[in-house]
Amino acid sequence: MGSRDADIDFTFTHPTTARAIVDALAAVGWSVDDPAGGVTHMINDADDMYEWYASSPGDIDEVLARLDAPGNLPYTVAINVYHPEAGTGGMFMLMPGRKEVLFSPSIDRRHIPAAPAFTDLAWYLHALVPALVTTGLEGYEAKEMKH
Repeated sequence: MGSRDADIDFTFTHPTTARAIVDALAAVGWSVDDPAGGVTHMINDADDMYEWYASSPGDIDEVLARLDAPGNLPYTVAINVYHPEAGTGGMFMLMPGRKEVLFSPSIDRRHIPAAPAFTDLAWYLHALVPALVTTGLEGYEAKEMKH
């Protein structure tokens, strides 16, 4: 069968922040508390090491401050989000410069019921785009590839 990669590339008119994305998504039912019970995030630093960290939800302000720190702008940072009601989630990866943000539906991915080999990208678009429009979303490209 092979594995499939699905993701949505979001483009913003101005550089965005992890805080802006998390706040916008929280308003429509998303949470930074993932099923593992923590706030999972990543900073890809000058050593090009994708270091993942798990913090407690109570530390979210500190986590967002670190992800959005000016010193990390040249690096890719990421944070996992989860939609408890829908039972799915994924990773938001903010690219250097912060105008491009990648979403990967990596946590309990939703599939198209009549075509279960495929990701229900339409569901994710409906659940994400209206919130991200409030933070300057300019466009997106959704894709799924088989390896």
